Amino acid sequence: MTQPVPQFPSYAPPVESVNLDEYAPTGIPELDRLLGGGFLRGKTYLVAGETGCGKTIFSIQFLLYGALHGEPGVYIAIDEPTSHLLRGLKRFGWDVTGLIKQGKLLFLDMRTHFSKIYMKDERAKIEPKYVIESILNAAKKIRAKRLVIDPIAPLIYGGKREDVLYVREFLREMVFAIERVGTLTTIMTSEIPTGSKQLSRFGVEEFLATGIIVLGIEEIRGRLERVMYIRKARWAPVKPSKYVFEIVQGQGIVIKGPLSQFLS
Repeated sequence: MTQPVPQFPSYAPPVESVNLDEYAPTGIPELDRLLGGGFLRGKTYLVAGETGCGKTIFSIQFLLYGALHGEPGVYIAIDEPTSHLLRGLKRFGWDVTGLIKQGKLLFLDMRTHFSKIYMKDERAKIEPKYVIESILNAAKKIRAKRLVIDPIAPLIYGGKREDVLYVREFLREMVFAIERVGTLTTIMTSEIPTGSKQLSRFGVEEFLATGIIVLGIEEIRGRLERVMYIRKARWAPVKPSKYVFEIVQGQGIVIKGPLSQFLS
């Protein structure tokens, strides 16, 4: 039986001046226009936000768009078993079974991958290079062009306050190793505690990232709306502004317009 193809909002290609060898479209048309074409290829982006803001949907949408346009992708699941994730995607309207069978998507459950380490509680002893090699080998397996690590913080073994220097070096080594490949455009997600002004757990992720997309929930005229903010976009002249978006079943993230329109 043929699997249904995931659907996206009608995609408006970037303007003719945009070099698609340089940019990786995110699959969110309005965001790509704001960024001048999408994410810079081979670079790392941080998608940060509170629980329920759409970080995982954003990440999967990025991978799906790539998979449907000749760019295989790898999803590194940290907190949630991949079996649960795939069932959730199917209920959402994104049945990715066919793309997985075709080798266009690969979902790697890192909790299972490192089960022995978790069981022995030896997380602080693991070598960063082992984690990095595992990720790069998964990407090489399907010749991936896109990578998602969702979320980044639990992947860092020994991530205690007193180990902050170790953690920062771990992250720096991992990001540099992935970017040295030159062809992997990467999203790391980061959970922001409610009420916190931090964008990441360890305070270094945002400095390593080429761009930062912050997702949140704000009350607008008595209604709660999801809001997107491009906090950082290196080499892209993005005007600081917030955008209201919604999550549409079977389509993903759809930007409705600038927050200022909803306030006027």
